[in-house]
This record gives sequence, C-alpha cells and structure tokens, in this order.
Amino acid sequence: MSKKAKVTVIGSSSMDLVVTSNKRPGAGETVLGESFKTVPGGKGANQAVAAARLGAEVTMIGRVGDDHYGEIILNNFKQNGVNVDYVEPVTEMESGTAHIILAEGDNSIVVVKAANDEVTPAYVDQIVEVIKNSDIVLIQQEIPEETVEHVAALCSELGVPLMLNPAPARSVSDEVIEKAAYITPNEHEAKIIFDGASVENSLRKYPNKLFITEGKNGVRYYDGTEEILVPSYAVEAVDTTGAGDTFNAAFAVALAEGKSLQDSIKFANRAASLSVMKFGAQGGMPTRKEVEANL
Repeated sequence: MSKKAKVTVIGSSSMDLVVTSNKRPGAGETVLGESFKTVPGGKGANQAVAAARLGAEVTMIGRVGDDHYGEIILNNFKQNGVNVDYVEPVTEMESGTAHIILAEGDNSIVVVKAANDEVTPAYVDQIVEVIKNSDIVLIQQEIPEETVEHVAALCSELGVPLMLNPAPARSVSDEVIEKAAYITPNEHEAKIIFDGASVENSLRKYPNKLFITEGKNGVRYYDGTEEILVPSYAVEAVDTTGAGDTFNAAFAVALAEGKSLQDSIKFANRAASLSVMKFGAQGGMPTRKEVEANL
C-alpha cells in the first residue's frame, strides 16, 4: 500500500445508549435488562473510525451538540486518527443519540438526529476543497435528504466517486442513484429504495453499482454478465451493531486503493465479519493488520 487512501465521510455522529437483554419487550411490557453502556456511534462516525483503523486518511464532515456527549464523540475521533476540523459543535443543541436494544441475537434501534440535522447543504459548501481532494466520499441517511442530494451533485460535478449507504432506509431520488458510483443497501433497504422490485431486477438495472448486503450470506451484485454472490466469513457473532458500517468503510478504502471489485468486497466482508466478534459498533472494528492476517 504505497499511498494512503483519502476518504471523506459526510454523515452522523451520535452517542449510542446500549441495553442488553435476554428478551425484547413488546408494547406495554417491561423486562429486566443485563447491562447498559454508552459508546460513540452514528453511521457516519462508525464509518470514519472503521476507515481510519483500516489505514485510510479520513476526514469527517458532521456536527455534534455543545454537550458532554459532543466532547466524547470528538475525543473518540481524535483517538482513532480521524480529522475533525469540519465537525463543528452546534450551540444550544444536543448531540444525536441512538437507543439500542440488543436482544435475541439482533438489535432494535431508535435514532434521535438532533445536531446531525445541521449537516446542511450550506455546511457542506464550506468543504468543497476537501471533497475535491478525496479518493472517495462516503455518505449515509442519518442527515437531511437535501444534503445527500447536494453531495451527490457535487461529487458528480467534481468527478469524485460517491458511495451511498442508504441507511436508515427511505426513498432515494433517481438523480442520487444516477450520480452515486456505489450504492450499498441491505435487502430490507433495497426493497424500499427500488419500490419492492425483485433483487434480480434491481441488480441488473445497476451493474457494478448496486451491492446488496445479505448479512452472513455475503454480498450480491451484477457484473454486467452474471449475478455474483461474494460469500461472507463464518464467525461467532457477539454484537452485529456496526457490521454494515465496517463493511462500507472497508469497501470504500479498498476501492480507493485501486483494488478490484471482487477483492474489495472480500476485504470488506472480512472486516465486517471480524467486527461482530466484540461489543459495540466501534468496539470490534478491526485494524488493517487484523483484516490482512485473516484474509
């Protein structure tokens, strides 16, 4: 790896408030939990930290509140080697939070965007130079929809590849789909984005652009000739939170370094599989060395 990949992440940063329990409560039900932890999260922040651990030069574009959580989030970025010159605290507003229940081998999440709603098109316009000098830009959907549209147009204009991780799921305009270089929904998100179209039809429509992640089964895409499933790696999962973010970051880093599509997906699958073996979205995110040792 001669030069470091320059990855810019535009997205959310938040505090994850995580409860673990044997049972997920139904409506009106109270259950006893086993533990409670607060850990830095947010899709944007997770992807930035994962990319930095994998050896990329990462700049985060986002907002936090001027509260205690905001300070923790900024310090966490710095400890992981992420450039925070463009993560400005918003005055008199709280940082974003995600309220996560880990139960029955899966997670349920409620996200409160708060300061993340201040990642506006006008805020992004201040950092056009950063985008221009990036090898790849990563964006998700915990920030305003118009910002995603604005960034897609900017990247297209500047000739910088954009990877859209369309989570949480909401409809995505045809322009954004057209302008993004890579789109990485899971099966559930793909159904919402493509109006319930079959996986096969969606993939054929967007060869080498649409990559549908299927959890432990792997990643599916259409290469222009045939549908390809790149299998994942079997591991004992402890916490699946952040696996998708690790996948996206690793995929972006590998592509920015010039790896082939297949090799980039294998690298990303390996990173994601390692990430679920420890607690917390960022807790298990592997280093470059760990991924390469396990490839």
